Amino acid sequence: MIRIKKAGRVTAAVLAAGAVTALAGAPAEAATNATWTADVSTVDYDDVNVTGAGGSLTLADAAWHRTAQVFAGSEGSLITAEHALGSPANRVSAQLSADTPQGTAVDVEVRGRTGADDWTEWTPAGTAFKTAVSAVQARISLHSDTDGVRPSVRGVAFSADRVPQVNALAATAALTYKIFGTREGLTGHTTANGHVITSRDHFVALPSGRGLSPKASGSYSVRVCKTDNSRCEYAPVWDVGPWNTKDDYWNPASVRYEYKDLPQGQPEAYAAYHNGYNGGKDDLGYKVGNPAGIDLADGVFYDGLGMSDNGNLNVTYLWTGTGPTGTVKTAGDPMNVRASASTSAAVKGLAANYAKVNIECYVLGDSVTGTFGTSTIWDRIGPNNYVSDTYLQTGSDEPVAPLC
Repeated sequence: MIRIKKAGRVTAAVLAAGAVTALAGAPAEAATNATWTADVSTVDYDDVNVTGAGGSLTLADAAWHRTAQVFAGSEGSLITAEHALGSPANRVSAQLSADTPQGTAVDVEVRGRTGADDWTEWTPAGTAFKTAVSAVQARISLHSDTDGVRPSVRGVAFSADRVPQVNALAATAALTYKIFGTREGLTGHTTANGHVITSRDHFVALPSGRGLSPKASGSYSVRVCKTDNSRCEYAPVWDVGPWNTKDDYWNPASVRYEYKDLPQGQPEAYAAYHNGYNGGKDDLGYKVGNPAGIDLADGVFYDGLGMSDNGNLNVTYLWTGTGPTGTVKTAGDPMNVRASASTSAAVKGLAANYAKVNIECYVLGDSVTGTFGTSTIWDRIGPNNYVSDTYLQTGSDEPVAPLC
């Protein structure tokens, strides 16, 4: 991520010299179709509080912030159109031309497509991905610490190349940690990806934008379960919080953006609350009032999990695994997750619309008519968790995983 914090005008030439390098001194191989520029003047549905009027990208409302923020100032972001690479690359660098008055900043992060519907996490521009990618998107984020003061971006140029792989994460099973969860609430407020929270909504918040799904998508989704796994919900990550904003605690120290000295899987808020880490404060300087590492929208909290109070949960970060996947597509309401391949089997929880789930295997069961037709195929998406294949967008009418 390229971040420009000091006041003044930043040019592409300046940033070209200061771009982050994944392996200092390592030979790089340019990728075909490896240079392009971003359109910063066109704003669409998945962009948040930005305007491209006049050809420059700036904050639309100079006093707006997402639900998790309580300080003065403003923020917003633009996600660029997907750019296909002529040949695979594992690093994308950015050259930014921007005006950043005192107290403002601009971040550039990128993610790469690794499959039909698979993406890397959002990664600081100039840092190597853990694998080669075939296409990329960028997220340009604008920040201000003072109401009414706006940064502006005149242009961003990108280049892609290949460097030796470092910090590869080869695990095939998605990472799971026991995390303290809290209810988010805030009906009517806007999340970090631009979603307006509805009553009994179904999404979660994590304290880092690296796993934030664009609006109306579930690129980054979690399975969140009671500690006895009696109830689970599969839900997209649509907000940033609680407490921190750059604490991707599920990642190892070699990848984790901040707090690298903490154990993998331990949120900074847990360490601050229980151990006085960082003076008991989060990355915004606020005193941490609970050890939460995930926020749950009301529908997840009450309906998916049947919770009555905040507490510990088993959280699986589904995008960290490998294997077949499917995206839940319903008319809007979440679908039931059942204990077996039968419409009369016990309900074990919910799978929210847009959630991207990992498909472990399949069985044949009751015939169901859903979004994608009629079928007897049921997919196992977790331990004793089954859903009808007719509600999963998998790219195929046939099973995409082995028989259970």
